[in-house]
Amino acid sequence: MDQFIARDYQSFIINNRIKVNHYLNKVLWFFVIAGPAIALGVKAGIFPDITYRTCFNISLLIAAMSVIHLMLVKRFPKSLLTSVFALTALDILLVYMAFGHVSIHLTWFLVPLLSILFCDRMLYFYALVLNYVLMIAATWVTAPYYVNQRFHIENTSSYFWDIIGGFTIETLVMAVSGYMIGSLAVNYFKENFRQYEVIRNQEKNVQEKMDILDSMVEIYDNVNLISFVDNTEMSLRDSEQKKHGIDMNAQTHTLMNQRIKNSVMPDQLEAFLTFTNITTVRNRLTNKKIISADFIDVVAGWFRAQYITVDAAQDGIPNVVIYTTRNVEEDKRREEYLLRISMTDEMTRLYNRRCYEEDMSEYRNKPLKDDFVLFSVDVNGLKTVNDTKGHAAGDELIKGAADCLVLSVGQAGKTYRTGGDEFMAIVHTKEPEKIREKMWQKASEWHGMYTDEVSLSVGYASYSNHREATVDDLERIADAEMYAEKEKHYKRKGIDRRRVSSGK
Repeated sequence: MDQFIARDYQSFIINNRIKVNHYLNKVLWFFVIAGPAIALGVKAGIFPDITYRTCFNISLLIAAMSVIHLMLVKRFPKSLLTSVFALTALDILLVYMAFGHVSIHLTWFLVPLLSILFCDRMLYFYALVLNYVLMIAATWVTAPYYVNQRFHIENTSSYFWDIIGGFTIETLVMAVSGYMIGSLAVNYFKENFRQYEVIRNQEKNVQEKMDILDSMVEIYDNVNLISFVDNTEMSLRDSEQKKHGIDMNAQTHTLMNQRIKNSVMPDQLEAFLTFTNITTVRNRLTNKKIISADFIDVVAGWFRAQYITVDAAQDGIPNVVIYTTRNVEEDKRREEYLLRISMTDEMTRLYNRRCYEEDMSEYRNKPLKDDFVLFSVDVNGLKTVNDTKGHAAGDELIKGAADCLVLSVGQAGKTYRTGGDEFMAIVHTKEPEKIREKMWQKASEWHGMYTDEVSLSVGYASYSNHREATVDDLERIADAEMYAEKEKHYKRKGIDRRRVSSGK
């Protein structure tokens, strides 16, 4: 930050130098009238020892220096040399006027005073030293003239030391007071620049926050700025952006949520009102950046409501929050699609093993109903079909089996492909045998391009027949019955399973 202050202050000094140089040029041009003014005094008898030639030379000298300085101002407005020339020119003018016997003693201190305007210590000390040196020289040269004019003065030396003593004291006073004035001015300007830098940083931070808010306004359907400092709310989407008071004693919801609740799905209204209760938001947001929840709009579909902390106290309690709503119907559809494909077998479009394990986990944690039945199904002869007719025929056989199972289970339950040719079904029925017979019937009716039939070994276990069994026990019972059915199938076909690889 100090770097920025130093840079800005240096720019200020340069710009100030340009302005003061222009100002001093105007001062020089103004002094051109000094010659005519003194000439009027000569004519009036006020300056008996001053000639008209001296008046003319004063104006000519000032005009010449003004022209030179004007050229420097136009060519080198930022240059220190331009400033030094202006101060030196004024001192030369004072010296010449002293030689011309124009009594202007007080004017000697005009040049150091003007140099303070530059806010540059080096220029100030230059003007002070040059002024003192030229003042001594002018006093020494003009001393004989003033001694002759004043009969009470004994000699030139006494007059010189008397005048220079006073000038020296006045110069010291001028040096100290001028330095103090210059230091106060420099410190004042530097402090202003420090405060300006603080304000500029604050404005930058505010602008960044406003830019973020403006971006949020474009992203979200509703954006509400809620201040718990003065208990107000303001919609950033409204062109007027008018603040509305919040009565924390009588009001539980902001005006925005009072409007939104009218379109929330009725079965979610209670949850929405709980989440958006303005009297509990601060506690729920303490030491948090954001809280959110999803609800369904009866027209637009899913939307997400969020409270975002913008400013918080040291204890983490939010002072200012942003409340937003945004339609997430498309996101929800994408989530549902991803969830569906993660739970679905790619080949058969049945539920996969992951879905089966998650569903079984739920049944492990709740009591089973009397109509709960687990089916275990296996495709007979898949390896033989793969070996003799190719994997395309094998895939066709698996898909055919899946179709038969789905048609048989229907809306009574869910069917899963849990392995290569292994299937499970969780069904709610009081007549499991009818469903098994339907599976066999559908299988007998099925015909494919590569194979004419599909054979299924089906076993099941119902909770009504095994009251003491857990869901895992039912799975083992269903598997055991399925393998028993498979043995019967191979015996009917006269196939020695020991000669069939992998026991299928």
